[in-house]
Parts: sequence; C-alpha cells; structure tokens
Amino acid sequence: MIRVLLVDDQQLIRAGLRMLCDAQPDIEVVGEAGNGRDAVSLAARLVPDVVVMDLRMPGVDGITATSRILADRPGTRVLVLTTFGDDDHLYPALTAGACGFLLKDAPPTELLDGIRRAAAGDSPFSPDVLRRLVRRAVHAQAGTPRPVDGLTSREQDVLDLVAEGLSNTEIAERLHIGVTTVKTHITSLMAKTNSPNRVRLALFARGV
Repeated sequence: MIRVLLVDDQQLIRAGLRMLCDAQPDIEVVGEAGNGRDAVSLAARLVPDVVVMDLRMPGVDGITATSRILADRPGTRVLVLTTFGDDDHLYPALTAGACGFLLKDAPPTELLDGIRRAAAGDSPFSPDVLRRLVRRAVHAQAGTPRPVDGLTSREQDVLDLVAEGLSNTEIAERLHIGVTTVKTHITSLMAKTNSPNRVRLALFARGV
C-alpha cells in the first residue's frame, strides 16, 4: 500500500484528490495539509511514502516545505502537482528535491501513475515539462546521438527520439507504433543503459 500525504491550500482540490486516490486498491491517503508548515509536521508524524505537493500556498510554500521534509526524511518522495509549469517553479522545486513534476490539468490516470512511479523510485513528469527538461539538458551539453551496443533497431529508433525530447505519444506517432509499446521500449532502454530516469536516458543517448 502506498501511503500518500496530500498538500494543497484549496480544500476542493484536496477533496478531489482524496476521492481519486481512495478509489485505488493500492493507494491510501494518510493525511491532508493546507499549507507547507502543516505538511512538514504531518510528514514527520505520518511518514508517507509520497507527498503530493502544491507549490503556491500561504505562509510556508511548497518549495520550502519540500526542502524541509526531505532534510528530515530523505527517503520521502515529493511529487509536485501545480498549475504553474514555468521554469521559475520547476527548477526551484527540483533543486529542493522533488522527484517529479505534474501539472493540475493532467488526466487522473497520469496523476495515479505518477504517484505509483514516485513510490517505486521513478521520476514522473508531465510530457510538456519533461520535453522542456530534456531539450534544455541536451542543448546545455555538447554531444551527438550515439549507437548503443545490445539494442534492437527499434530500441535505437526510440532512443534517438527520446534524445530529441519527444513525448511517448510523439514517438508512437513518428514510428507508427502504440504508446504502450513505446513505454515498453523505454523501460528496456533504461535498464540496458542504467539510466534512472528519462532525462538521464536522453543525455546518455547524446553521449553526455
């Protein structure tokens, strides 16, 4: 069972998230907080596996709360869920230690998948955010796509497109395969290249 702490200053948002999570057999909401100060206190007391963290809140904001929670319990996974996907929110959140970054307009299935992936040690990102991260990382580091030993030709095709910053849907459309097939290839690629997340996989492909 994945223990989740919900943090958002809007009660209606928390109620919706609780209903969504409570309907899942493998997710348990252990607490709610309406501000960063309460989030830090509850995280210490309830020891959640995943904290779903809003960023803009009165008093102690989500970035400060994330930093404090992880300073006390580094093993906690903080998954940002916010309306604001700009760099001014993204990079401070990642610097504070957030493991992933989802936008509030994401489909419910994407949020649930993000919670599960965060609990499993992965780094879930909304597609647009991930694409921007990959492109910025690739542009910041000189390098060109490289072939990798032990890959099938299709895996190499997928790897090259990940390096370009394409989302799973875009890769599927480009290669005329299903999104599920793309996900399977990316999981295999991460294992074969020892890449912990998609950004690192893109940098690997670029020879960085």
